[in-house]
Amino acid sequence: MLISSRGRYALLVMIDLAGHRGGLVPGRQIAERLELSQKYLERILRTLAEAGLIEGSHGKAGGYRLVRPAEDYPIGEILQAAEGELMPVSCLAMDGKPCDRSGSCITLPFWRGLEEHINAYVNSYTLRDLLEPRGQ
Repeated sequence: MLISSRGRYALLVMIDLAGHRGGLVPGRQIAERLELSQKYLERILRTLAEAGLIEGSHGKAGGYRLVRPAEDYPIGEILQAAEGELMPVSCLAMDGKPCDRSGSCITLPFWRGLEEHINAYVNSYTLRDLLEPRGQ
């Protein structure tokens, strides 16, 4: 499994918004801080908004903000919004065609277990945890 730049930047955008505690943040400012093109940022923001993770307002005083407190955003939810399902092998994809060998595959339990560990790990962290790292 490889998290793309889209997933990494989606997470950074959410952290940036979480750091502004509810106020509207203009996309231009986010793009400047993250050193992203405005066009690429807008695609990420649209994806996050369609997933219901953020809301935006257009116009002179417009911008973007989180719809929930930072502690209510598991990192896995953000990555899934940007990347789709997080899984180590394609045969586990919900929208993938079932593998012809799934009934006799001796490695399938291993892949399912790895998927469970990945999801448990990414969902054990929230935006708040990344803003205020654990143990500090």
